[in-house]
Amino acid sequence: MSKRDYYEVLGVSQEASQDEIKKAYRKKAREFHPDVNKSEGAEDQFKEVQEAYDVLSDSQKKAQYDRFGHQANQGGGGAGFEGFGDFDFGDIFSSFFGGRPGAGARQANAPRKGQDIHKRMKVSFKDAVFGAEKKIKTNVYEECTTCHGSGAHSKSDITTCNECGGSGQVIREAQSIFGRTRTQATCPKCGGSGKTIKKSCKTCGGDGVVSKEKVVSVKIPKGIDTNNQLRMQGYGHKGVNGGPAGDLYIVFEVEAGGLFERHGDDLIIEMPLTVSQAALGDSVLVPTPYGDVKLKIPAGTQSEKTFRLKGKGMPNLRAKGSVTGDLHIITKIKIPTKLSKEQSKLFEQLSETKLNASDASAWDRFKSIFKA
Repeated sequence: MSKRDYYEVLGVSQEASQDEIKKAYRKKAREFHPDVNKSEGAEDQFKEVQEAYDVLSDSQKKAQYDRFGHQANQGGGGAGFEGFGDFDFGDIFSSFFGGRPGAGARQANAPRKGQDIHKRMKVSFKDAVFGAEKKIKTNVYEECTTCHGSGAHSKSDITTCNECGGSGQVIREAQSIFGRTRTQATCPKCGGSGKTIKKSCKTCGGDGVVSKEKVVSVKIPKGIDTNNQLRMQGYGHKGVNGGPAGDLYIVFEVEAGGLFERHGDDLIIEMPLTVSQAALGDSVLVPTPYGDVKLKIPAGTQSEKTFRLKGKGMPNLRAKGSVTGDLHIITKIKIPTKLSKEQSKLFEQLSETKLNASDASAWDRFKSIFKA
């Protein structure tokens, strides 16, 4: 499985300070420490938190991670394969089976997609219903305009690597149980680029990229919900060796809907009714995200009765065309706690009236349950 983003692991943003990173690490470490958390998977999560902190707490490792992602601090070898250093396994096998020299160099210098960026965005309930366009700030690594990505002070400062002769690979021979083997590995001096820089660019320090704050316009779709994700292609960090830029992923966090309780595309609202409204019936105005709607309450309405207003819920995020959920109204009959003398008198008169036949029979059935 692919590794999770280190910022996501610690629950901090890419712009977090070292104090914020340390605070987040301590909180997560306490939460998943094996001596405290005995649940399944807690130890793996603790190791994941430790690994994320080891990188993000080191300014140099953090800068490399922001630019290249998880590949930045892994060296050339695969994770878990100790003792192979910067060896390219493709080149090891090609040397046994007659592969062409230099293939690894071309792979090392092949175009690679830039690192993706992950951001969270808070969205109001109204914007989730109707959609909107919002701005978000993000720090992006882009090509240095001074050196145009070369990392050198001038073109004359770029020379062919004398370690690998410009191939980006070095040949190594070793004695093994199979006899004498000949392998290729990424050049440790130039990192596989085949070039070295005598004098680095003052603007980017030889990295070839600089960090810039950009303001990105995000179009929020109708019907978006918490933890829904939007991919903005090409808005991530600059690619390597001419590769495409990474992507920007926006994870949404929708605020609560106030009166409305959301269940997928449907909304639920509680409608308070007086005793007289429930008994005699009435016409009431029901608030919806799209404006008030008149609803007829029939006489004899009971508490917890549900009415439905079709098409007055949330827009469906994935459906084509105008598809919306429904609004469900649940009645709540409110019993007054304080009565005026006139109101008390009216309730006393009401209590002296007889129940109708159906209510009386229901009451008799209820009383019969408790008879001996």
